[in-house]
Amino acid sequence: MNLIKNSGVSMQQAREAIKLILNGNISDREIARRLNVSHMTVGTYRKQVSGRELTYDEVIQMSDDKLELVLKTKKGRKKQIYRSQPDYVYIHEELKKKSVTMQLLWEEYKEQNQDGYSRTQFCHLYRLWNKKLNYSMRQTHKAGDKMFVDYSGQLAKVTDPTTGEVKSAQIFVAVLGASSYTYAEASWDQSLSSWITSHVNAFSYFGGVTALIVPDNLKSGVNKPCRFEPEINRTYYEMASYYNSAIAPARVRKPKDKAKAEVGVQIVQRWILAALRNRIFFSLLELNNEILKLLEKLNKKEFKKLKGSRLSLFKIIDKPQLRPLPVVPYEYAEWKKVRVNNDYHVELNNHYYSVPCELIHSEVNVRYTNNVIEVFTGNNRVASHLRSIVSGEKTTLPNHMPKSHRQYLELTPSKILDWSKTKGAAVEDLINRIMNSKRHQEFKYRSCLGIMKLSKYYSDERIEKACKRALKIGGISYKSVKSILKKGLDLHEADIIESNSITEHSNIRGRSYYLNNVSIKKGEYLC
Repeated sequence: MNLIKNSGVSMQQAREAIKLILNGNISDREIARRLNVSHMTVGTYRKQVSGRELTYDEVIQMSDDKLELVLKTKKGRKKQIYRSQPDYVYIHEELKKKSVTMQLLWEEYKEQNQDGYSRTQFCHLYRLWNKKLNYSMRQTHKAGDKMFVDYSGQLAKVTDPTTGEVKSAQIFVAVLGASSYTYAEASWDQSLSSWITSHVNAFSYFGGVTALIVPDNLKSGVNKPCRFEPEINRTYYEMASYYNSAIAPARVRKPKDKAKAEVGVQIVQRWILAALRNRIFFSLLELNNEILKLLEKLNKKEFKKLKGSRLSLFKIIDKPQLRPLPVVPYEYAEWKKVRVNNDYHVELNNHYYSVPCELIHSEVNVRYTNNVIEVFTGNNRVASHLRSIVSGEKTTLPNHMPKSHRQYLELTPSKILDWSKTKGAAVEDLINRIMNSKRHQEFKYRSCLGIMKLSKYYSDERIEKACKRALKIGGISYKSVKSILKKGLDLHEADIIESNSITEHSNIRGRSYYLNNVSIKKGEYLC
Protein backbone atom coordinates (compact mmCIF):
# COMPACT_ATOMS: atom_id res chain seq x y z
CA MET A 1 0.00 0.00 0.00
CA ASN A 2 1.40 3.40 -0.93
CA LEU A 3 1.11 5.49 2.23
CA ILE A 4 1.73 8.80 0.52
CA LYS A 5 -0.88 8.46 -2.24
CA ASN A 6 -3.55 6.87 -0.02
CA SER A 7 -3.19 9.44 2.75
CA GLY A 8 -3.61 12.42 0.44
CA VAL A 9 -0.27 13.83 1.57
CA SER A 10 2.03 15.44 -0.98
CA MET A 11 5.62 14.33 -1.35
CA GLN A 12 6.77 17.71 -0.05
CA GLN A 13 4.66 17.30 3.10
CA ALA A 14 5.99 13.77 3.62
CA ARG A 15 9.58 14.97 3.24
CA GLU A 16 9.05 17.79 5.78
CA ALA A 17 7.36 15.37 8.21
CA ILE A 18 10.29 12.96 8.12
CA LYS A 19 12.79 15.77 8.61
CA LEU A 20 10.86 16.94 11.71
CA ILE A 21 10.61 13.37 13.00
CA LEU A 22 14.39 12.95 12.72
CA ASN A 23 14.87 16.01 14.94
CA GLY A 24 13.37 13.90 17.77
CA ASN A 25 12.08 16.82 19.89
CA ILE A 26 8.69 17.38 18.22
CA SER A 27 5.56 15.29 18.87
CA ASP A 28 3.43 13.72 16.16
CA ARG A 29 0.52 16.07 16.88
CA GLU A 30 2.71 19.14 16.67
CA ILE A 31 4.15 17.97 13.33
CA ALA A 32 0.63 17.21 12.07
CA ARG A 33 -0.52 20.69 13.11
CA ARG A 34 2.39 22.41 11.38
CA LEU A 35 1.95 20.48 8.12
CA ASN A 36 -1.84 20.29 8.21
CA VAL A 37 -1.92 16.49 7.99
CA SER A 38 -3.30 13.71 10.18
CA HIS A 39 -1.31 12.89 13.33
CA MET A 40 -1.91 9.20 12.51
CA THR A 41 -0.13 9.67 9.21
CA VAL A 42 2.80 11.25 11.01
CA GLY A 43 2.81 8.31 13.43
CA THR A 44 2.94 5.90 10.51
CA TYR A 45 5.87 7.80 9.01
CA ARG A 46 7.67 7.62 12.38
CA LYS A 47 7.23 3.84 12.43
CA GLN A 48 8.56 3.55 8.88
CA VAL A 49 11.76 5.47 9.54
CA SER A 50 12.38 4.10 13.03
CA GLY A 51 15.27 1.68 13.06
CA ARG A 52 16.73 3.17 9.88
CA GLU A 53 20.03 4.96 10.04
CA LEU A 54 18.82 8.02 8.15
CA THR A 55 20.22 11.48 8.72
CA TYR A 56 18.71 14.87 8.10
CA ASP A 57 21.13 15.53 5.20
CA GLU A 58 20.31 12.17 3.54
CA VAL A 59 16.60 12.99 3.53
CA ILE A 60 17.29 16.38 1.93
CA GLN A 61 19.37 14.82 -0.87
CA MET A 62 17.10 11.79 -1.32
CA SER A 63 15.02 11.75 -4.53
CA ASP A 64 11.25 11.45 -4.41
CA ASP A 65 11.48 7.88 -5.73
CA LYS A 66 13.84 6.79 -2.99
CA LEU A 67 11.83 8.55 -0.31
CA GLU A 68 8.69 6.87 -1.58
CA LEU A 69 10.40 3.48 -1.30
CA VAL A 70 11.33 4.24 2.31
CA LEU A 71 7.69 4.91 3.15
CA LYS A 72 6.23 2.07 1.06
CA THR A 73 5.23 -1.26 2.68
CA LYS A 74 2.40 -3.80 2.72
CA LYS A 75 0.36 -5.15 5.62
CA GLY A 76 1.46 -8.48 6.99
CA ARG A 77 5.00 -8.12 5.65
CA LYS A 78 8.26 -7.01 7.13
CA LYS A 79 9.37 -3.46 6.61
CA GLN A 80 11.13 -2.98 3.31
CA ILE A 81 14.80 -2.27 3.58
CA TYR A 82 16.64 0.16 1.34
CA ARG A 83 17.99 -1.62 -1.75
CA SER A 84 20.57 -0.76 -4.38
CA GLN A 85 18.90 1.07 -7.28
CA PRO A 86 19.30 -0.22 -10.84
CA ASP A 87 21.07 1.98 -13.41
CA TYR A 88 18.01 2.86 -15.48
CA VAL A 89 19.93 4.72 -18.20
CA TYR A 90 22.18 1.69 -18.67
CA ILE A 91 19.15 -0.63 -18.85
CA HIS A 92 17.48 1.64 -21.40
CA GLU A 93 20.49 1.65 -23.71
CA GLU A 94 21.21 -2.07 -23.35
CA LEU A 95 17.63 -2.99 -24.32
CA LYS A 96 18.25 -1.44 -27.73
CA LYS A 97 20.88 -4.06 -28.49
CA LYS A 98 19.85 -7.25 -30.23
CA SER A 99 18.86 -10.24 -28.07
CA VAL A 100 19.18 -8.28 -24.81
CA THR A 101 16.20 -8.93 -22.49
CA MET A 102 15.02 -7.68 -19.10
CA GLN A 103 15.64 -11.16 -17.68
CA LEU A 104 19.33 -10.99 -18.63
CA LEU A 105 19.75 -7.46 -17.25
CA TRP A 106 18.04 -8.42 -13.99
CA GLU A 107 20.32 -11.44 -13.55
CA GLU A 108 23.38 -9.23 -14.10
CA TYR A 109 21.97 -6.74 -11.58
CA LYS A 110 21.42 -9.49 -8.98
CA GLU A 111 24.95 -10.80 -9.41
CA GLN A 112 26.28 -7.41 -8.33
CA ASN A 113 23.54 -6.73 -5.76
CA GLN A 114 22.59 -9.82 -3.76
CA ASP A 115 20.03 -7.84 -1.74
CA GLY A 116 18.63 -6.22 -4.88
CA TYR A 117 15.05 -6.16 -6.12
CA SER A 118 13.14 -9.15 -7.41
CA ARG A 119 12.66 -9.46 -11.15
CA THR A 120 9.05 -8.21 -10.99
CA GLN A 121 9.99 -5.12 -8.95
CA PHE A 122 13.05 -4.55 -11.14
CA CYS A 123 10.88 -4.41 -14.30
CA HIS A 124 8.23 -2.31 -12.56
CA LEU A 125 10.75 0.32 -11.45
CA TYR A 126 12.23 0.54 -14.95
CA ARG A 127 8.79 1.11 -16.44
CA LEU A 128 8.13 3.90 -13.95
CA TRP A 129 11.43 5.53 -14.90
CA ASN A 130 10.78 5.09 -18.62
CA LYS A 131 7.49 6.98 -18.40
CA LYS A 132 9.38 10.11 -17.43
CA LEU A 133 11.24 10.24 -20.75
CA ASN A 134 9.94 11.91 -23.88
CA TYR A 135 7.28 9.92 -25.69
CA SER A 136 9.59 9.16 -28.62
CA MET A 137 12.09 7.62 -26.23
CA ARG A 138 9.55 5.33 -24.57
CA GLN A 139 9.63 3.01 -27.52
CA THR A 140 12.28 0.33 -27.53
CA HIS A 141 14.01 0.03 -30.91
CA LYS A 142 16.55 -2.67 -31.62
CA ALA A 143 19.92 -1.60 -32.99
CA GLY A 144 20.02 -1.42 -36.79
CA ASP A 145 16.41 -2.53 -37.00
CA LYS A 146 14.35 0.39 -38.33
CA MET A 147 14.73 3.55 -40.37
CA PHE A 148 11.76 5.93 -40.16
CA VAL A 149 11.22 8.20 -43.19
CA ASP A 150 8.88 11.09 -43.95
CA TYR A 151 8.64 14.51 -45.59
CA SER A 152 8.54 17.75 -43.66
CA GLY A 153 5.44 19.88 -43.96
CA GLN A 154 7.67 22.94 -43.84
CA LEU A 155 9.40 23.72 -47.15
CA ALA A 156 12.67 25.40 -48.06
CA LYS A 157 13.07 28.20 -50.60
CA VAL A 158 15.41 28.27 -53.61
CA THR A 159 15.75 31.34 -55.85
CA ASP A 160 16.34 31.02 -59.59
CA PRO A 161 19.42 33.21 -60.24
CA THR A 162 18.28 33.99 -63.78
CA THR A 163 14.62 34.89 -63.34
CA GLY A 164 14.48 35.58 -59.62
CA GLU A 165 11.61 33.13 -59.24
CA VAL A 166 11.38 31.55 -55.78
CA LYS A 167 10.72 27.81 -55.82
CA SER A 168 9.77 25.52 -52.95
CA ALA A 169 11.87 22.46 -52.10
CA GLN A 170 10.62 19.42 -50.20
CA ILE A 171 12.58 18.20 -47.17
CA PHE A 172 13.08 14.45 -46.78
CA VAL A 173 13.90 13.19 -43.25
CA ALA A 174 15.22 9.75 -42.19
CA VAL A 175 15.76 8.74 -38.54
CA LEU A 176 17.31 5.55 -37.13
CA GLY A 177 15.17 3.99 -34.42
CA ALA A 178 17.71 3.10 -31.74
CA SER A 179 20.05 6.10 -31.81
CA SER A 180 17.80 8.77 -33.40
CA TYR A 181 20.68 9.51 -35.81
CA THR A 182 19.14 11.83 -38.41
CA TYR A 183 19.52 12.52 -42.12
CA ALA A 184 17.79 15.19 -44.21
CA GLU A 185 17.97 16.49 -47.78
CA ALA A 186 16.06 18.78 -50.11
CA SER A 187 14.42 17.73 -53.41
CA TRP A 188 12.15 19.50 -55.84
CA ASP A 189 9.14 17.26 -55.29
CA GLN A 190 7.79 14.08 -53.66
CA SER A 191 7.80 12.08 -56.89
CA LEU A 192 8.84 8.44 -57.00
CA SER A 193 12.22 9.39 -58.45
CA SER A 194 12.95 11.88 -55.64
CA TRP A 195 11.63 9.44 -53.01
CA ILE A 196 13.93 6.63 -54.14
CA THR A 197 16.96 8.90 -54.60
CA SER A 198 16.57 10.25 -51.05
CA HIS A 199 16.49 6.70 -49.64
CA VAL A 200 19.67 5.79 -51.52
CA ASN A 201 21.39 8.94 -50.23
CA ALA A 202 20.22 8.22 -46.67
CA PHE A 203 21.71 4.71 -46.74
CA SER A 204 24.94 6.17 -48.07
CA TYR A 205 25.00 8.77 -45.25
CA PHE A 206 24.42 6.11 -42.58
CA GLY A 207 26.99 3.81 -44.18
CA GLY A 208 24.66 0.81 -43.96
CA VAL A 209 21.09 -0.45 -44.22
CA THR A 210 18.44 -1.18 -41.59
CA ALA A 211 16.39 -4.37 -41.58
CA LEU A 212 13.14 -2.39 -41.94
CA ILE A 213 12.05 0.88 -43.55
CA VAL A 214 9.01 2.51 -41.93
CA PRO A 215 7.43 5.12 -44.24
CA ASP A 216 4.15 6.97 -44.07
CA ASN A 217 1.53 5.92 -46.64
CA LEU A 218 2.87 8.31 -49.27
CA LYS A 219 1.60 7.56 -52.79
CA SER A 220 5.17 7.37 -54.07
CA GLY A 221 5.83 4.40 -51.80
CA VAL A 222 2.51 2.69 -51.06
CA ASN A 223 -0.08 2.02 -53.78
CA LYS A 224 -2.83 0.74 -51.45
CA PRO A 225 -2.56 1.18 -47.67
CA CYS A 226 -3.58 -1.83 -45.58
CA ARG A 227 -2.90 -2.70 -41.96
CA PHE A 228 -2.03 -6.31 -42.73
CA GLU A 229 -0.89 -6.50 -46.39
CA PRO A 230 -0.19 -3.05 -47.89
CA GLU A 231 0.50 -2.91 -51.62
CA ILE A 232 4.00 -1.47 -52.02
CA ASN A 233 5.04 0.40 -55.16
CA ARG A 234 7.00 -1.97 -57.43
CA THR A 235 10.03 0.33 -57.73
CA TYR A 236 10.09 1.03 -53.97
CA TYR A 237 9.87 -2.70 -53.23
CA GLU A 238 12.68 -3.43 -55.70
CA MET A 239 14.89 -0.77 -54.14
CA ALA A 240 14.39 -2.23 -50.64
CA SER A 241 15.10 -5.75 -51.92
CA TYR A 242 18.27 -4.53 -53.61
CA TYR A 243 19.49 -3.28 -50.23
CA ASN A 244 18.37 -6.47 -48.43
CA SER A 245 15.75 -4.55 -46.47
CA ALA A 246 11.96 -4.69 -46.10
CA ILE A 247 9.18 -2.08 -46.00
CA ALA A 248 6.66 -1.89 -43.13
CA PRO A 249 4.41 1.18 -43.67
CA ALA A 250 2.87 2.85 -40.64
CA ARG A 251 -0.84 2.30 -40.17
CA VAL A 252 -3.16 4.97 -41.54
CA ARG A 253 -3.82 7.71 -38.96
CA LYS A 254 -1.54 5.99 -36.42
CA PRO A 255 1.27 8.50 -35.70
CA LYS A 256 2.57 6.26 -32.89
CA ASP A 257 3.84 3.84 -35.55
CA LYS A 258 6.26 6.48 -36.84
CA ALA A 259 6.84 8.61 -33.78
CA LYS A 260 10.57 8.73 -34.52
CA ALA A 261 9.91 10.28 -37.92
CA GLU A 262 7.44 12.79 -36.43
CA VAL A 263 9.96 13.94 -33.83
CA GLY A 264 12.79 13.85 -36.39
CA VAL A 265 10.85 16.13 -38.74
CA GLN A 266 10.12 18.52 -35.87
CA ILE A 267 13.80 18.64 -34.86
CA VAL A 268 14.93 19.23 -38.46
CA GLN A 269 12.46 22.09 -38.75
CA ARG A 270 13.66 23.70 -35.51
CA TRP A 271 17.41 23.17 -35.81
CA ILE A 272 17.97 23.28 -39.57
CA LEU A 273 15.14 24.99 -41.47
CA ALA A 274 14.73 27.67 -38.80
CA ALA A 275 18.48 28.32 -38.87
CA LEU A 276 18.34 28.78 -42.66
CA ARG A 277 15.24 30.96 -42.70
CA ASN A 278 17.12 34.15 -43.58
CA ARG A 279 19.50 32.56 -46.07
CA ILE A 280 19.02 32.86 -49.84
CA PHE A 281 19.98 29.81 -51.93
CA PHE A 282 20.38 29.82 -55.69
CA SER A 283 20.47 26.07 -56.27
CA LEU A 284 19.32 22.83 -54.69
CA LEU A 285 22.95 21.71 -54.35
CA GLU A 286 23.84 24.82 -52.36
CA LEU A 287 20.87 24.22 -50.04
CA ASN A 288 21.78 20.57 -49.46
CA ASN A 289 25.39 21.47 -48.66
CA GLU A 290 24.20 23.76 -45.86
CA ILE A 291 21.74 21.12 -44.61
CA LEU A 292 24.59 18.61 -44.32
CA LYS A 293 26.65 21.06 -42.25
CA LEU A 294 23.77 21.63 -39.84
CA LEU A 295 23.06 17.88 -39.71
CA GLU A 296 26.55 17.27 -38.33
CA LYS A 297 25.93 19.88 -35.66
CA LEU A 298 22.51 18.41 -34.82
CA ASN A 299 23.78 14.83 -34.53
CA LYS A 300 26.64 15.94 -32.24
CA LYS A 301 24.30 17.88 -29.93
CA GLU A 302 24.10 16.34 -26.42
CA PHE A 303 20.79 14.88 -25.21
CA LYS A 304 19.07 16.58 -22.28
CA LYS A 305 17.86 13.46 -20.45
CA LEU A 306 20.29 10.83 -21.69
CA LYS A 307 24.05 10.66 -21.83
CA GLY A 308 25.74 11.24 -25.16
CA SER A 309 24.49 12.47 -28.53
CA ARG A 310 22.87 10.99 -31.62
CA LEU A 311 26.30 10.52 -33.16
CA SER A 312 27.81 8.79 -30.13
CA LEU A 313 24.80 6.45 -29.78
CA PHE A 314 24.91 5.76 -33.51
CA LYS A 315 28.55 4.67 -33.35
CA ILE A 316 27.93 2.42 -30.33
CA ILE A 317 24.46 1.01 -31.03
CA ASP A 318 23.27 1.31 -34.64
CA LYS A 319 26.44 1.38 -36.73
CA PRO A 320 27.71 -2.12 -35.76
CA GLN A 321 24.32 -3.69 -36.55
CA LEU A 322 23.59 -2.05 -39.92
CA ARG A 323 23.63 -4.32 -42.93
CA PRO A 324 26.41 -3.62 -45.46
CA LEU A 325 25.83 -1.45 -48.51
CA PRO A 326 26.00 -3.09 -51.95
CA VAL A 327 29.07 -2.32 -54.04
CA VAL A 328 27.03 -0.30 -56.55
CA PRO A 329 24.18 1.99 -55.39
CA TYR A 330 20.68 1.20 -56.62
CA GLU A 331 19.90 2.65 -60.05
CA TYR A 332 16.46 4.21 -60.20
CA ALA A 333 14.05 2.25 -62.36
CA GLU A 334 10.36 2.51 -63.16
CA TRP A 335 7.85 -0.18 -64.08
CA LYS A 336 5.13 -0.21 -66.71
CA LYS A 337 2.59 -2.86 -67.61
CA VAL A 338 2.12 -3.25 -71.41
CA ARG A 339 0.73 -5.71 -73.95
CA VAL A 340 2.90 -7.23 -76.71
CA ASN A 341 1.94 -6.14 -80.23
CA ASN A 342 1.39 -8.40 -83.26
CA ASP A 343 4.95 -7.70 -84.40
CA TYR A 344 6.32 -9.08 -81.05
CA HIS A 345 7.42 -5.60 -79.91
CA VAL A 346 6.48 -3.48 -76.89
CA GLU A 347 6.28 0.29 -77.01
CA LEU A 348 8.01 2.64 -74.55
CA ASN A 349 8.16 6.38 -75.17
CA ASN A 350 7.37 5.84 -78.87
CA HIS A 351 10.25 3.39 -79.41
CA TYR A 352 9.65 -0.32 -79.99
CA TYR A 353 11.60 -3.16 -78.37
CA SER A 354 11.38 -6.83 -79.34
CA VAL A 355 10.37 -9.70 -77.06
CA PRO A 356 10.17 -13.44 -77.83
CA CYS A 357 7.53 -13.96 -80.53
CA GLU A 358 5.74 -16.52 -78.33
CA LEU A 359 4.55 -13.62 -76.11
CA ILE A 360 2.41 -11.94 -78.79
CA HIS A 361 -0.76 -10.48 -77.16
CA SER A 362 0.56 -11.30 -73.67
CA GLU A 363 0.70 -8.74 -70.85
CA VAL A 364 4.24 -8.12 -69.59
CA ASN A 365 6.00 -5.81 -67.11
CA VAL A 366 8.61 -3.41 -68.45
CA ARG A 367 11.35 -2.17 -66.13
CA TYR A 368 13.32 0.78 -67.48
CA THR A 369 16.18 2.96 -66.31
CA ASN A 370 18.02 5.76 -68.10
CA ASN A 371 20.22 3.18 -69.82
CA VAL A 372 18.43 -0.19 -69.96
CA ILE A 373 14.97 -1.61 -70.60
CA GLU A 374 14.01 -5.08 -69.32
CA VAL A 375 10.85 -7.10 -69.96
CA PHE A 376 9.46 -9.54 -67.37
CA THR A 377 6.72 -12.13 -67.24
CA GLY A 378 6.19 -12.62 -63.53
CA ASN A 379 9.70 -12.70 -62.06
CA ASN A 380 11.34 -14.05 -65.22
CA ARG A 381 13.27 -11.65 -67.42
CA VAL A 382 12.56 -12.47 -71.06
CA ALA A 383 14.21 -9.54 -72.85
CA SER A 384 16.78 -6.82 -72.27
CA HIS A 385 17.78 -3.89 -74.50
CA LEU A 386 19.83 -0.73 -74.31
CA ARG A 387 17.38 2.14 -74.08
CA SER A 388 16.98 4.26 -77.22
CA ILE A 389 15.72 7.83 -77.54
CA VAL A 390 15.03 7.54 -81.30
CA SER A 391 11.31 8.03 -81.81
CA GLY A 392 9.34 5.68 -84.07
CA GLU A 393 12.18 3.19 -84.60
CA LYS A 394 12.55 -0.45 -83.58
CA THR A 395 15.18 -2.34 -81.61
CA THR A 396 14.97 -6.03 -82.55
CA LEU A 397 17.00 -9.05 -81.52
CA PRO A 398 17.14 -11.92 -84.08
CA ASN A 399 16.48 -14.59 -81.45
CA HIS A 400 13.11 -12.97 -80.69
CA MET A 401 11.90 -13.39 -84.29
CA PRO A 402 10.06 -16.38 -85.82
CA LYS A 403 12.30 -18.63 -87.89
CA SER A 404 10.91 -17.38 -91.19
CA HIS A 405 11.41 -13.74 -90.21
CA ARG A 406 14.91 -14.48 -89.03
CA GLN A 407 15.77 -16.13 -92.35
CA TYR A 408 14.43 -13.15 -94.20
CA LEU A 409 16.45 -10.79 -92.01
CA GLU A 410 19.60 -12.79 -92.73
CA LEU A 411 18.97 -12.58 -96.51
CA THR A 412 21.65 -10.57 -98.36
CA PRO A 413 22.32 -10.01 -102.12
CA SER A 414 25.41 -12.20 -101.98
CA LYS A 415 23.48 -15.07 -100.37
CA ILE A 416 20.72 -14.79 -102.97
CA LEU A 417 23.22 -14.82 -105.86
CA ASP A 418 25.13 -17.74 -104.35
CA TRP A 419 21.89 -19.71 -104.14
CA SER A 420 20.96 -18.95 -107.77
CA LYS A 421 24.32 -20.24 -109.04
CA THR A 422 23.57 -23.67 -107.60
CA LYS A 423 20.25 -23.95 -109.49
CA GLY A 424 21.21 -23.24 -113.09
CA ALA A 425 22.14 -20.57 -115.62
CA ALA A 426 18.53 -19.44 -116.23
CA VAL A 427 17.83 -19.10 -112.51
CA GLU A 428 21.02 -17.10 -112.08
CA ASP A 429 20.17 -14.86 -115.03
CA LEU A 430 16.61 -14.21 -113.77
CA ILE A 431 17.79 -13.42 -110.22
CA ASN A 432 20.42 -11.03 -111.57
CA ARG A 433 17.84 -9.19 -113.67
CA ILE A 434 15.51 -8.86 -110.67
CA MET A 435 18.32 -7.57 -108.44
CA ASN A 436 19.41 -5.05 -111.13
CA SER A 437 15.89 -3.70 -111.69
CA LYS A 438 14.89 -0.22 -110.53
CA ARG A 439 12.45 -1.44 -107.92
CA HIS A 440 12.87 -0.79 -104.20
CA GLN A 441 15.29 -3.09 -102.40
CA GLU A 442 12.47 -4.53 -100.29
CA PHE A 443 10.52 -5.68 -103.38
CA LYS A 444 13.63 -7.16 -104.97
CA TYR A 445 14.26 -9.27 -101.88
CA ARG A 446 10.65 -10.39 -101.72
CA SER A 447 10.64 -11.55 -105.38
CA CYS A 448 13.89 -13.46 -104.95
CA LEU A 449 12.70 -14.97 -101.66
CA GLY A 450 9.51 -16.14 -103.39
CA ILE A 451 11.48 -17.90 -106.13
CA MET A 452 13.72 -19.47 -103.51
CA LYS A 453 10.67 -20.73 -101.66
CA LEU A 454 9.35 -22.42 -104.87
CA SER A 455 12.38 -24.69 -104.77
CA LYS A 456 10.81 -26.39 -101.72
CA TYR A 457 7.92 -27.65 -103.84
CA TYR A 458 9.49 -28.13 -107.30
CA SER A 459 12.64 -29.82 -108.48
CA ASP A 460 15.70 -27.84 -109.54
CA GLU A 461 15.15 -29.00 -113.13
CA ARG A 462 11.64 -27.56 -113.31
CA ILE A 463 12.76 -24.33 -111.62
CA GLU A 464 15.49 -23.95 -114.25
CA LYS A 465 13.04 -24.56 -117.15
CA ALA A 466 10.46 -22.18 -115.66
CA CYS A 467 13.04 -19.41 -115.32
CA LYS A 468 14.22 -20.02 -118.89
CA ARG A 469 10.65 -19.70 -120.19
CA ALA A 470 10.06 -16.57 -118.04
CA LEU A 471 13.17 -14.97 -119.53
CA LYS A 472 12.03 -15.63 -123.12
CA ILE A 473 8.58 -14.13 -122.56
CA GLY A 474 9.93 -11.19 -120.51
CA GLY A 475 8.34 -12.31 -117.23
CA ILE A 476 11.05 -11.07 -114.89
CA SER A 477 9.11 -11.69 -111.66
CA TYR A 478 8.18 -14.25 -109.04
CA LYS A 479 4.57 -14.37 -110.27
CA SER A 480 5.62 -15.36 -113.78
CA VAL A 481 7.76 -18.24 -112.55
CA LYS A 482 5.02 -19.38 -110.17
CA SER A 483 2.36 -19.27 -112.89
CA ILE A 484 4.55 -21.26 -115.32
CA LEU A 485 5.17 -23.96 -112.73
CA LYS A 486 1.56 -24.07 -111.59
CA LYS A 487 0.23 -24.52 -115.14
CA GLY A 488 3.03 -26.90 -116.09
CA LEU A 489 4.17 -24.75 -119.02
CA ASP A 490 7.77 -25.52 -118.19
CA LEU A 491 7.03 -29.12 -119.32
CA HIS A 492 6.30 -27.93 -122.91
CA GLU A 493 9.45 -26.10 -123.90
CA ALA A 494 8.66 -26.35 -127.67
CA ASP A 495 5.60 -24.10 -127.25
CA ILE A 496 7.72 -21.09 -126.32
CA ILE A 497 7.27 -18.27 -128.86
CA GLU A 498 10.25 -16.14 -129.73
CA SER A 499 9.48 -12.61 -128.71
CA ASN A 500 11.07 -11.05 -131.88
CA SER A 501 9.32 -13.26 -134.55
CA ILE A 502 5.82 -12.63 -136.10
CA THR A 503 3.93 -15.41 -137.88
CA GLU A 504 2.65 -14.54 -141.45
CA HIS A 505 -1.14 -14.80 -141.86
CA SER A 506 -3.78 -13.41 -144.34
CA ASN A 507 -5.74 -11.81 -141.53
CA ILE A 508 -2.73 -9.76 -140.34
CA ARG A 509 -2.70 -6.34 -142.04
CA GLY A 510 0.93 -5.60 -141.48
CA ARG A 511 2.88 -2.35 -141.30
CA SER A 512 2.36 -1.37 -144.99
CA TYR A 513 -1.40 -1.22 -144.60
CA TYR A 514 -1.22 1.53 -142.02
CA LEU A 515 1.41 3.45 -143.96
CA ASN A 516 -0.89 3.55 -147.06
CA ASN A 517 -3.84 4.88 -145.04
CA VAL A 518 -2.24 7.65 -143.02
CA SER A 519 -4.71 10.34 -144.10
CA ILE A 520 -8.00 9.15 -142.64
CA LYS A 521 -10.68 11.74 -142.27
CA LYS A 522 -12.35 12.28 -138.95
CA GLY A 523 -15.40 10.08 -138.55
CA GLU A 524 -14.30 7.48 -141.11
CA TYR A 525 -13.56 3.92 -140.17
CA LEU A 526 -11.13 1.48 -141.61
CA CYS A 527 -12.64 -1.60 -143.23
